[in-house]
Amino acid sequence: MSLSTTLLLGLIAGSTIVLGLPVGRLRSPAAGLRLFLNAIAIGVLIFLVWDVLSAAWEPIDGALAETHAGHRELGTAVGYGLLMLAGVAVGLLALVWYERWMASQVGVPATTGQGPGAMPVAVVPPRGLAAWPKARRLALLIAVGIGLHNFAEGLAIGQSAASGEIALALMLVIGFGLHNATEGFGIVAPLAGDLDDDGVARRPSWGFLLALGLIGGGPTFVGTVIGHGFTSEPLSVVFLSLAAGSILYVIIQLIGVASRAKRADLLSYGILLGMVAGFVTDAIVTAAGA
Repeated sequence: MSLSTTLLLGLIAGSTIVLGLPVGRLRSPAAGLRLFLNAIAIGVLIFLVWDVLSAAWEPIDGALAETHAGHRELGTAVGYGLLMLAGVAVGLLALVWYERWMASQVGVPATTGQGPGAMPVAVVPPRGLAAWPKARRLALLIAVGIGLHNFAEGLAIGQSAASGEIALALMLVIGFGLHNATEGFGIVAPLAGDLDDDGVARRPSWGFLLALGLIGGGPTFVGTVIGHGFTSEPLSVVFLSLAAGSILYVIIQLIGVASRAKRADLLSYGILLGMVAGFVTDAIVTAAGA
């Protein structure tokens, strides 16, 4: 398959993420609906963690099997395992540190001097991303985690096309395209109930939503370009494990938000629906033998 055709396939697979973005502009949804949307997003992300960790483990499992058969040294499996562990750790802990730094930038008091007698005279307003509402920062983190995951999907599309497996490449595009549509919803779910201090809904601009879509879906195209040029199991393991760590952090944040509502019923139903959506869309790829 030519490079131009392969790039078109990668573009199609990545662009479907925009289908779920309009949910972020819902006007003041009811509290129950906000909780349910949040729970569905958690379900989709739980599926994604399972999906990316399974894919990251496959090269390790294969290397262990070949080691047992005497066809490969144990060091290969150990190396892949260390890459996976490092990726998950960096993806998870980097966001923990980043969120802690962001919190330190909000409402820092300015003083007249140093020492115990210094009097606060003003509050330094937060700047940059620290000035964003928490819901928007959370949506950005979700987009980044999904983008890392979609980069690995793009690698799979590009590698299949480059090796002449046209039918597989087409089925991957269909499956990933459907799957990315649910990911778009997961990105903007925190925005649906974003309210300011007066209880008025903050509606994200279309430009902001499209930027989130580019962050989440664009890496599919980039991965397709790179995957068409060469194959790299270590690179795939790194990006998949980074995605798993970052998505795991976002799940923790979303569950914390949901737990304060004390509606275990809506939370459970939403998580179940989100996971089912993830498995159903992924089943198309599995049916293709990928």
